[in-house]
Amino acid sequence: MNLRQLRYFLAIVDHGGVHRAAEALHIAQSSLSQTMRALERDLGTQLFHRIGRGIVLAPAGEGLVGPARSILREVDNAERAVTEIAALRGGSIDVASLSDLAIDPVSTWIANFLMAYPGVQCRVEEGDDLSAVTEKVRTGSSELGFVSMPALGDLECDELVEQIFVLICPPGSEDRWPNPVPISSLRNESFVLAQQGTGTREYMEQILREHGVEPRIAVEIRQREAILPLVLSGCAVGIVPLRVAVSFWQRGGVVRELDPVPATKIYAVYRQGKLTSAASAFLAAARSSLDLWVRALEMADDAETPLIERAAAALEAWDHRLRS
Repeated sequence: MNLRQLRYFLAIVDHGGVHRAAEALHIAQSSLSQTMRALERDLGTQLFHRIGRGIVLAPAGEGLVGPARSILREVDNAERAVTEIAALRGGSIDVASLSDLAIDPVSTWIANFLMAYPGVQCRVEEGDDLSAVTEKVRTGSSELGFVSMPALGDLECDELVEQIFVLICPPGSEDRWPNPVPISSLRNESFVLAQQGTGTREYMEQILREHGVEPRIAVEIRQREAILPLVLSGCAVGIVPLRVAVSFWQRGGVVRELDPVPATKIYAVYRQGKLTSAASAFLAAARSSLDLWVRALEMADDAETPLIERAAAALEAWDHRLRS
C-alpha cells in the first residue's frame, strides 16, 4: 500500500465513482481501476462492491476511509513543515528592538537563530521607546518587535521573560556595600545612566524616586554597554540587567543585589495574524535560548552563593549547552 493508492481510493469515495474520480485526477479510468485492484490485492480484501456500472464501499472500504484521510493529512502537514523549514535556507527577517535590549538579550537570540538557520539574514532596527518600536511593527517595516512593556492596541503581545537588575560598583569597593543594598541607601551616590528618554532610564528613575532617591547623574550615555567601563573606572555606580553584570563582575567589578529587586518584563510584539515561518522560527529560538538560561540558573541555585556567582555559572552552562 502506498500514498498514491490511498489518494486514488479517496478520490473514488469523494467523487462517487471511478469515472468522475479519473477525470478529477486527470488520469485514464483504466489506470485508476488497475491501481484499485492492486490495492485490494495488497490488502487481501475487497474495498468496493461493483454493482452494474457503479460501485459502493464494502465494509473494509468503509473502515479504510478514516485512516486514509488521517495518513494523508499527516503527510501533507509534514511536507508543509519541511517546505517552511527549507524556505529558511535563505531570505531575511526584520526585527525592531528597544535600544536597551538590542545588545542583550536580542543579540543573543539572533545568534541562536542564525546557528540553526545560517542562510537567513537578520536586520535589526533600534528604537528609543515603545512607540518607536511598535510603529515599525505596525507599518510592516519590522515583523517582530521586542519591548519592555506590553503594547496596546492592534498588536499581539507575548510575554517572554522577566529581567532582573542589579547594582554595579567600582572595583575594590566590596567593603562599602552590603548584599543586598537597600535602594533607599543610594541617596548620596552618583550614577552612570542611559540617555534620557530610553525605557531603562525612565524605569530606573521611577524606582529610585519611589524609594526617596533623586538620582545624581555623573554620566549620561546613549550606549548601555559603555556603562560598564565607566563604572569600572571608578567614576560612579550603575544599575544594569543581571546577565550584563556577569561580564562586569568577571572584569573585577563589584556587583550587589538590590532590595527590593528591580525587574522588568520583555515582550515580543507582532501584527495580528499568522507569523511567517522565519518569524515563528525566530521566536522559537528566543524561547529556546531563554529556557536554557532559566534552567541553567535554577540548576545553579544555592541560597548561600551570591546571585552574581550563580548567574556566571548559569551563563557558562547556558553557553555550553547552546553551542553543543
